[in-house]
Amino acid sequence: MTTRLPVRVPLVTEPWGILKSLSMARRNILSIIPQIATTQPMVSGKTGKRWHMVMDPTAIRAILLDRLDDYPKSLVTKNLLKPAIGDSLFIAEGAHWRWQRRAAAPAFSHRNVLNLAPIMTAAAERSCGRVAQAGPRAIDFLGEMVTTTFDVISDVTFSGDDTFDRNAVHGAIDDYIAEAGKISLFDILGFPDWVPRPGRIMSGKALREMKQVADRAIDDRSRRGNTGTPDLLDLLLQGEDPKTKRRMNTAELRDNLLTFIVAGHETTALTLAWSLYLMGFDQTTQEKARTEAQSVLQGRAATGSDIDNLPYIRQIIEEALRLYPPAGIISRSARRPDTLGGREIRTGDTVMIPIYALGRNKLLWDDPDAFRPERFDDRKNIDRYAYLPFGDGPRICIGASFALQEAVIILATLLSRFRFTPVPGKDPEPVMILTLRPEGGVWLKADPL
Repeated sequence: MTTRLPVRVPLVTEPWGILKSLSMARRNILSIIPQIATTQPMVSGKTGKRWHMVMDPTAIRAILLDRLDDYPKSLVTKNLLKPAIGDSLFIAEGAHWRWQRRAAAPAFSHRNVLNLAPIMTAAAERSCGRVAQAGPRAIDFLGEMVTTTFDVISDVTFSGDDTFDRNAVHGAIDDYIAEAGKISLFDILGFPDWVPRPGRIMSGKALREMKQVADRAIDDRSRRGNTGTPDLLDLLLQGEDPKTKRRMNTAELRDNLLTFIVAGHETTALTLAWSLYLMGFDQTTQEKARTEAQSVLQGRAATGSDIDNLPYIRQIIEEALRLYPPAGIISRSARRPDTLGGREIRTGDTVMIPIYALGRNKLLWDDPDAFRPERFDDRKNIDRYAYLPFGDGPRICIGASFALQEAVIILATLLSRFRFTPVPGKDPEPVMILTLRPEGGVWLKADPL
């Protein structure tokens, strides 16, 4: 009997031309990944320009760590995101990236992240209240998790600020992702970023308004300060590069805060939504996770001090990130000639790490399409460069520990209070535009315990 597997993307089994590749990429970027990327260490081709997909951990280490400066982020990545988040940490290169990273790093120290845990606990409580109030009907947990994580990131970023219009910022982010995230033929052909992209023109008004809202909030905080627990804005306002003594100006603060807001709620919401889908898919795993959560929490919401006592909840989240990484592909441009995995890399080649295919590569994982949280019992058994939901090397996601702490707190709290069952015929479809979303939503029935 064939084992039932959770939903996955049908990968390419035959060569496509540039127009079909564009058409499919606009619908789902992951659909252009060739099936052989799950059975080979490297795949190369040409669609407008030369490209390589790399699944070999040794070659990936070279790209992300050993020869980082030889592989800057690709023009496609910059063209998609720069209009929204400027030259922030996610986009900047070289010295401009390094000083920002040094200035921002203290804000994401273990102590500061733990100090923000009560905000996550409160958001988890509010989520449980909304779920309970919704009654026995089916709930779209994608929407619920987006609401919950946006509660967290807006409180963490602009706590207590009446000048920060949360709804305006949230709406502008959604508008930008919907329009600007659709890959353009100009991007596939490698046109320079000064050539206008129609989607980005359409979303320009929303972006301007979003930046104005953030600028006003930053200027207001700079004038009056914050008397409560320091939030992310306070920590970044205090941040200073220890080498150059440089601090971020208003525009740099705004671009980085918008980066954290976009990344800090969208990606965590998706991780939680996929985790809940998998809980509905596998009732045995759900029951094991619930037993752990109830044993630790005893009816209360999870806190930062509970994280170490919830290892199985974390393993579920890690396995969800392997199967459905929010960033399904990362892309770099080769700055100089190189050899990766025995293949010639020319200056200007696009080098992609298809995180989605990497997590399902048969050379690296046993039964890779199956949902098995126990894989993460012992992280020493997993090659560091075979599992990259947050990237790696010096540019590893600065908010990785923040996101994992938030996800564990929210998932454990929900599992301790509700039993989740899937709605027949409502399986989500994994679709990536900027991030890997469960298209159609994650519809589950939540029965209180």
